Amino acid sequence: MNDLRKSIVGEKTLKWDGKDPDLSLTLPSRYFFDEEIFRREIDTIIYPSWHFVCHKSEISNVGDFVKFDILKESVLVIRAEDGNVNAMHNVCKHRGTQLIQERRGNIKNMITCPYHAWSYHLNGNLRHAPRCETMKGFSKDDWGLSKVRLEEFAGFYFINFDPNTSSLADDIPGAYEAMSPYFPDLGEITFIEEVDMMVDANWKVIVDNAIEGYHFKLSGPHHKDLAALIDFDKYELNAHGKWWDFKGPPVPTKTAFGEIVEGQTYQTDWFYNIQLWPMTTIYAFPYADAIGTFNEIPIGPEKTLLRFGHYIPKNRPQNKLSKAAINWFNEKLGPEDIDLNLYVQQGLHSSGFDQGRYMIDAERSSNSEHLLHHFHSLVFKALNNDA
Repeated sequence: MNDLRKSIVGEKTLKWDGKDPDLSLTLPSRYFFDEEIFRREIDTIIYPSWHFVCHKSEISNVGDFVKFDILKESVLVIRAEDGNVNAMHNVCKHRGTQLIQERRGNIKNMITCPYHAWSYHLNGNLRHAPRCETMKGFSKDDWGLSKVRLEEFAGFYFINFDPNTSSLADDIPGAYEAMSPYFPDLGEITFIEEVDMMVDANWKVIVDNAIEGYHFKLSGPHHKDLAALIDFDKYELNAHGKWWDFKGPPVPTKTAFGEIVEGQTYQTDWFYNIQLWPMTTIYAFPYADAIGTFNEIPIGPEKTLLRFGHYIPKNRPQNKLSKAAINWFNEKLGPEDIDLNLYVQQGLHSSGFDQGRYMIDAERSSNSEHLLHHFHSLVFKALNNDA
């Protein structure tokens, strides 16, 4: 039935009339599972976009590195001997061997290929290739590791595989100023943990779920628990080009995430999320003295690696409430969201569905899905080379 449906729908699913958010329908379902569309996304969205790798506190010492893998690419972000941070393809220039397998760690003195022991300085320059002195016309200057574009934003490092794309700073003007009030310790945080979850859903399904508040009071019990901490009458969802944020002040409460609020320290008592195109979120939960990162890393048309990172202020020990909030996210809200993602992904294959209706009101209220439409517009423009 699915193959028949795709042949019937045909090219219609590659079109989308989304000019009027108040009247338009959602992206056709094929956008969320079609292999041809996903291959096009690799060239138009995934590789030419900025991807979050780590926070500067994760690579504070010489030799500290974090490895970032996405599809067929693997990149090392590493602090070199001169203190500078570099991003390099994680592949030996001799025969293409992947150099490092670990997600993070510290490299002493040099990067050494496990195959033929070519060694590289921490800045990527070739240090030594066994028997290179016997080779005619061999210069070590020609065989350093290939560099990848790297930019720092708010203490976080991002990489991009497109050497000609616009800078991250130019893509997201005003983002730092918007987020700073909610993260007063942004410059002095340290990494504490990372959790990876593999989800059998398209990366856009997961983004869609993350950027609308319509379901908060209507879906599972843990979403309702979170909604109870937020004043939804003052909840805002605002689009700013290639970044958008959603935020709400707290409802006064004596307890949050099972812990007493009084006497606790916290980054903000607001619920605050900022998302950077296409798939990086930085957030804070009400009353939690922690900053979280949330990334959707595409594996295939219907498989995504969710990577959650958590950071706390260096000058304050992690309190009970913050620990409880992080555990609650990992064990309660996260799995509940994943279930919702799976339900959507399964339903998108049904012959009974192709496009839905955005629930967008004129006021662009806390329950409106206008950020969903904004995100879909960016996807559609990128796929049609009209970014």
